[in-house]
Amino acid sequence: MASSSARKLPECWGHRGASAAFPENTLASFERAIRDGAEGIESDVHVSRDDVVLMFHDPTLERTTNGKGKIKEQNWYGPDGMQHLRTKAKPEQSIPTFPETVELLMKPENRHATFNVDVKVFSEPLHLFTLMHKTISEVPSWQTELAPRILLGLWHPRFIPYAKSILPYCKRSFIGVSPSIAREYFWDSCDVFSINFYVLASWEGQRFLQECKEAGKKVMAWTVNEPVQMIEATRWGVDVILTDNTKTWLDLRATLRTDYDKILAEHSSLFLWTSPRYYFPLRRMWQNTVSSILQKEGGPFKKSDEYGVEASAAVAATGTVKA
Repeated sequence: MASSSARKLPECWGHRGASAAFPENTLASFERAIRDGAEGIESDVHVSRDDVVLMFHDPTLERTTNGKGKIKEQNWYGPDGMQHLRTKAKPEQSIPTFPETVELLMKPENRHATFNVDVKVFSEPLHLFTLMHKTISEVPSWQTELAPRILLGLWHPRFIPYAKSILPYCKRSFIGVSPSIAREYFWDSCDVFSINFYVLASWEGQRFLQECKEAGKKVMAWTVNEPVQMIEATRWGVDVILTDNTKTWLDLRATLRTDYDKILAEHSSLFLWTSPRYYFPLRRMWQNTVSSILQKEGGPFKKSDEYGVEASAAVAATGTVKA
């Protein structure tokens, strides 16, 4: 048996950065996660009306900023542009763009960090990925210093052929709450599967986790913010813990390295019975709701190769060159 210090423990990736310490999806949050010692950061992307890729979770501005309306209907530049908005949470921060985030990741002290880009279904994949490729390919030595560190997180299979055509150098991940959707539509196109913690805690999630281990595919658990959840995810053997509380997990991980077996033995799994979110009826209702939203926004689920003709024609029509 491996010693506690030699045992491989889950990596720490900051969910929207170190979002428990700084406003989510901001440069300050990203940098804090990396300074804490996180191996990666996760953020979401949207495109403005004037073709600027923003790091932002919601399709609308109201929840986290002093702005209003849909991102895709507003400009980034100009007197009324989103570049002037600030977060409601303190300390107030501006919305970062994709190029600004790439610039942060390319600082010498940050070149170890992985960048997990959560691609929301509200985006148009051809347009978004073309803009992202332009930014990535303008970075010196991007093929070796940047591209291998970008992980595209995809919710809908329609996005897969576009990712393969326009960003073939980026690794791909499924993101979602349904192992059955992951298995049926994403298995052959993704090496990483990012699954919600509550789903992984179920018999369905545990079976899928074992399938991934047997196939050599990595599993990420999100969003894991409580120490008891972090211990449980470690017990399962996930590869990455996505958390708002980067320092909490990093400090706990350091403690686990001193006496892994003792610390795990001190933490019971009984908490998995303490919340309705762990129970089948609520979980299935949530899965069905998410599936309905994804198909409403992105179209019916189909095998990715069935979207291939659509993607190939669209890419050819724009003259986008495969990297």
